[in-house]
Amino acid sequence: MEDWRALLEAEKTLDTGVYTKHDLLIVRGQGAKVWDAEGNEYIDCVGGYGVANLGHGNPEVVEAVKRQAETLMAMPQTLPTPMRGEFYRTLTALLPPELNRVFPVNSGTEANEAALKFARAHTGRKKFVAAMRGFSGRTMGSLSVTWEPKYREPFLPLVEPVEFIPYNDVEALKRAVDEETAALILEPVQGEGGVRPATKEFLQAAREITWEKGALLILDEIQTGMGRTGRRFAFEHYGIVPDILTLAKAIGGGVPLGVAVMREEIARSMPKGGHGTTFGGNPLAMAAGVAALRYLERTRLWERAAELGPWFMEKLREIPSPKIREVRGLGLMVGLELKEKAAPYIARLEKEHRVLTLQAGPTVIRFLPPLVIQKEDLERVVEAVRAVLT
Repeated sequence: MEDWRALLEAEKTLDTGVYTKHDLLIVRGQGAKVWDAEGNEYIDCVGGYGVANLGHGNPEVVEAVKRQAETLMAMPQTLPTPMRGEFYRTLTALLPPELNRVFPVNSGTEANEAALKFARAHTGRKKFVAAMRGFSGRTMGSLSVTWEPKYREPFLPLVEPVEFIPYNDVEALKRAVDEETAALILEPVQGEGGVRPATKEFLQAAREITWEKGALLILDEIQTGMGRTGRRFAFEHYGIVPDILTLAKAIGGGVPLGVAVMREEIARSMPKGGHGTTFGGNPLAMAAGVAALRYLERTRLWERAAELGPWFMEKLREIPSPKIREVRGLGLMVGLELKEKAAPYIARLEKEHRVLTLQAGPTVIRFLPPLVIQKEDLERVVEAVRAVLT
């Protein structure tokens, strides 16, 4: 390989600067581990921001991509392909029967963008309701229903009107969702907002109130889907079915893929050509998606998340540090909230213990390990956290 330091420097100097770059060059990944250019091994609890649920270099996804790349990589949705139909059939077979129309895109923010447009087309209404601390993406539409002011304020005005309510506040929900509301959009677990799970009461009330007011319920499962929370999809914990479900990240097994899945009557409300995407539904991503869904179903990785997640959270709670405020999460989507800034501890976990984690707000260390992670690796993560906090 060309001198890796030169390549790292090229990325840092030629990049726009939007991202704060780490001082390492990741060259390879397998399962729940990655390696840098010097051969150092890391336990990856970033997981590509939730993309790597099935593990880095998942062999079944790799093989599917190889086969499809040799056959057909690009084809617009006006021209049907076998793999697109296979993906639609595989995905909808895992969902409630009313979620039976699929709009494929390339990412999570695009899936939410599509969901917002379908909601307006179907209801004829303009208003959206979203949650404080919620995160739906950074394109202009999905940014409109993202709470964090630092993301929103430089780009105002955005899509309006949008009303933000406190998460898990049923009374605020009742006041906000009205006859002018096109849709309520919520994450079953707020990821960027600090790894905060919804209460059952809140999501069930969201379903009842939207039905009552003729608004749609959009559940953003871009991070919580594909087994992350201990079920195939997080809405299964709550006994509800949304009108539109958005998925991305892990659904492509590492290949860019997102979808908005909806009821038939919502799909039919969009005028012909009312929305579109050049790369969405391309055969390569569809092949990766089929392989990812079949691997998840065959291995039942959500059961690993349901077992390892509570154990991992309990071990983190046992760390005797006065710096810890709370450990919370659902499945293997875990947040450790501190009483001070998290960034210095995230840096120490990387540099001193070769454990990669990420932030969820200024004081929360977020863990999104691949669901294939071994228990002994999670034990190493616990010991690393113990070392930097005590």
